[in-house]
Amino acid sequence: MKFSLELSWNTPDSWTQTVLSDFDAFLQDHADCERKASSMAMSFVAKCPDRTEIIPELIDTALEELEHFKSVYSLMEKRGIRMPDKIPADPYVAQLIALCRDGRDERLMDRMLLASIIECRGAERFRLVAEGLEDPELKKFYKELWTSEAKHGNIFVVMALKYWPEDEVYKRLNELNEAEGVICSKLPLRAALH
Repeated sequence: MKFSLELSWNTPDSWTQTVLSDFDAFLQDHADCERKASSMAMSFVAKCPDRTEIIPELIDTALEELEHFKSVYSLMEKRGIRMPDKIPADPYVAQLIALCRDGRDERLMDRMLLASIIECRGAERFRLVAEGLEDPELKKFYKELWTSEAKHGNIFVVMALKYWPEDEVYKRLNELNEAEGVICSKLPLRAALH
């Protein structure tokens, strides 16, 4: 059974060209996204300590995302790229979070499903970067990330299915997936993951 959805909107080639034309800036943004992904997994642990069935997997996900951050940071060091002094707000994530419903359970479900969609978008874009890169080491790195992110897209849906009925989960996942596609289609192109 497939637990995540096909994205409702495909990233255009022009995004890949934008990234490849300023790859140093993309690496800075990518590192920040991995750091935030690790923090997000741990925030689920902090916000729902009573959901003990998913805590071990959330910890594993946080550690894996932290390893991704470490790997991207290592690439940055090799290329002489520093972390930016200020991390700009991510308009993509801000618009997605604005879609979350009120109420503890509803918001938790929405955040899990959005995490799934964000991971699926990351997988799609890492695939595009891997396909566009010429450097064999970077190409291999982004291919491995693409595989990992695709797996993360599934685990958040699996987690949601532990607590809510399947029809309710997939109805909301479809709604959020459609909204994410609209948001993505309207964002300006930049050398960033989102």
